[in-house]
Amino acid sequence: MDPTIALLAELVAIDSVNPSLVPGARGEADIARRIAVECIALGLAVDVAEVAPGRPNVVAVLDGRRPGPTLMFCGHLDTVGVSGMDRPFQPVQREGRLYGRGAQDMKGGIAAMFGAARQLVDAGGLERGRLVLAAVVDEEHASIGAEAMAARWRADAAVVTEPTDLDIAVAHKGFQWIEVDTRGRAAHGSRPAEGRDAILRMGRVLHHLEALDRRLESGPAHPLLGAASLHASTIAGGQELSVYPERCLLRIERRTLPGEPADAGLREVTGILDQLRREDAAFEAEARFLFSREAYQIESAHPLPDTLARAAASAGCAPRRVGMTFWSDAAILGAARIPSVLFGPGGAGLHSHEEYVRIEDVCLCRDALTALARAFTSGSP
Repeated sequence: MDPTIALLAELVAIDSVNPSLVPGARGEADIARRIAVECIALGLAVDVAEVAPGRPNVVAVLDGRRPGPTLMFCGHLDTVGVSGMDRPFQPVQREGRLYGRGAQDMKGGIAAMFGAARQLVDAGGLERGRLVLAAVVDEEHASIGAEAMAARWRADAAVVTEPTDLDIAVAHKGFQWIEVDTRGRAAHGSRPAEGRDAILRMGRVLHHLEALDRRLESGPAHPLLGAASLHASTIAGGQELSVYPERCLLRIERRTLPGEPADAGLREVTGILDQLRREDAAFEAEARFLFSREAYQIESAHPLPDTLARAAASAGCAPRRVGMTFWSDAAILGAARIPSVLFGPGGAGLHSHEEYVRIEDVCLCRDALTALARAFTSGSP
């Protein structure tokens, strides 16, 4: 078996479900250990740094024989949960695909970037520059791994090997999480004069949020990412059938575009609540910011996308320049002044009950990354 695909199968067989998403899950310690072993076997310098208890980042370095630019490959070790999956950690190859939790998101990309390192080592290493390979924890939750890694390691450019169907993603959306709390007054269901319904009041909020989403969808669109959007994610309220609900809690997600303010969603929701208070003096509600990650776009003049496109073409790919609707650690690298793009193998089943990566794509991605490392570190983008 091809060493890169053999590594991929081993990685898929390791449970690395994010414990911040699934309490009690194993986390990334076992898969980080396997990556560290791979790096040591390749003769790379290896740094293992615990970001949270039992959750280590692994960073490996391949130095060239002479100084030159530094290129980083970055991928995350964690996966989402496996509820509803049949044998999620049993990698199965069928019809050119490898199935299992994390196969596409993103152990295929991890295998490709370490496969590229293997090819470089087997060919005698790098003539110039440095290649940094970062395998980080927690991307599926709060990206504490990428934040910790970017605070310690520098690079002139980076490729995040998230699944892109072998296209080059130069931009992706961000997100903002907001909580809305409407308040009522508890009373017996037979006494409307004494009660105030917090759930019906939330209905007014939802009506305005739906109108806001329609305005966002018809508003200015990014050429690669389309329009901004929002959706109601979760809602809870009420105590029992014969009681006026005294509280209703809604959580929403606002997907953002590059250049939008970090508090765009909160300001929009606060504006809706202010309007509802003006219409009804008895309306009580507040909005709270929960968490956000900014959208990202590499500078249009940066040479990395073109350099990667040529490297990918030399490996047999025909990449398009695209944007991704999901968020990624590229935004954290970009904020740390490491210009980044996304490039990884294709497949299907992100976060679903049946996930796979295309085996040929993993090999093509590896070969493209190998060619990119040689071109970029030589200083001839």
